Amino acid sequence: MSKKQATLELGTKPVGALLMQYALPAIVAMVASSLYNMVDSIFIGQGVGALAISGLAITFPFMNLSAAFGAAIGVGSSTLLSVKLGQRDYGIANKILGNCISLNILVGIIFGGVCLVFLDPLLRFFGASDQTLPYAREYMFIILLGNAITHLYFGLNAVLRSAGKPQMAMYITIFTVVINAILDPLFIYTFKLGIAGAAYATVLSQMLALCWQMRFFSKKDELLHFERDKMHIEGKLVRNIIGIGISPFAMNACACLVVIFINNSLLQYGGDLAVGAYGIANRVAFVFVMVTLGVCQGMQPIAGYNYGAENYNRMLEVLKLTAFTATVVCAVGFFIAMFLPRQCAMLFTTDETLIAHSVVAMRYMMALFLVIGGQMVIPNFFQSIGKAKISILLSLSRQLIFLVPFIFIFPRYWGLDGVWLAMPASDAVAAVMTYAMLWIYIRNLKQKKI
Repeated sequence: MSKKQATLELGTKPVGALLMQYALPAIVAMVASSLYNMVDSIFIGQGVGALAISGLAITFPFMNLSAAFGAAIGVGSSTLLSVKLGQRDYGIANKILGNCISLNILVGIIFGGVCLVFLDPLLRFFGASDQTLPYAREYMFIILLGNAITHLYFGLNAVLRSAGKPQMAMYITIFTVVINAILDPLFIYTFKLGIAGAAYATVLSQMLALCWQMRFFSKKDELLHFERDKMHIEGKLVRNIIGIGISPFAMNACACLVVIFINNSLLQYGGDLAVGAYGIANRVAFVFVMVTLGVCQGMQPIAGYNYGAENYNRMLEVLKLTAFTATVVCAVGFFIAMFLPRQCAMLFTTDETLIAHSVVAMRYMMALFLVIGGQMVIPNFFQSIGKAKISILLSLSRQLIFLVPFIFIFPRYWGLDGVWLAMPASDAVAAVMTYAMLWIYIRNLKQKKI
């Protein structure tokens, strides 16, 4: 099968088989990515201590903010790429690849540099105490030095998936996880680098994976490949990329803001170990969120291609199948959080106080997982067909419009429990809004197009 035929199957192959073909590698890659973060947390918690886990949790806003800029470019590029491949505009597709690389390098360097200059004040703002600041600073200093590498690594993996190479993206992610899992204990225990060792392992593993990606895109016989004259940044193309990528940017930027509010509220009402418990619960929930996002990534090139080709029935078919799969995944997470939270917490720490906090955190944070699988799919669907405004609104609804006010209000009445309660409460309200928006869109689409 030729490279173009492989891309054209997005519009002809049965949707169920096609989603499995694209989603399974993405799911494996996303699970590997979540394990990547979990491995760091486990080695840090067991090898450095409970306060180090809390220090790592303080760095989450940095990670979310970095991911926001990376997603604006990577997701925007890959989504636009899917549409252009559906329209068989291969020249523009290669320009998108070139602009994706140039933008990721530029933004990665600027973001990393600015954050390094203001590192300590930012960590204080994010919720660091005198006890957790040294751990957070030591970890983030190294991560920020390698920020451009991280941006480019994630951006090119998104392009690989949209270019019909989901298996390659999966293999690269697994490779990164394996290398990180090998280097973590080596740097933390053997070289006695502490939390800095985990940061070194992260950056080095991503650098090796980036070398693999760059080698692949250097092959001239690939449908998408590096072309020197298409690497310069084009204003119109960048506007289109950012216009689509603004939705995941807003989602991640809001996640950064929300984590700041959560960390500071937890520090106020529960102390450093409550912040650490949030870090542990977040890692556990992240596994199921990442599986769901893997299913969404499998959906995106299919939905984007068929939207571009005006095959709306196929587009809606893949949406329904993706929402059902995501709901099943999140249901598994719900039952684990309800019945096995202590066992999950013990993977990260032996500190009984931290374990007790983590059990409560997991049960609150994942209480509404039975209903939010589809809620996570729908904004990704709108993003994949270029409906950035709707996607942004839905992304903002849970994280900003509802969750932030709840975090301010609930603890005044219920203390630490109020901080935890704000999360499922915002899930419930946002789910109603999300499903209502989808119903309106489908009704209008059927009236006008189908």
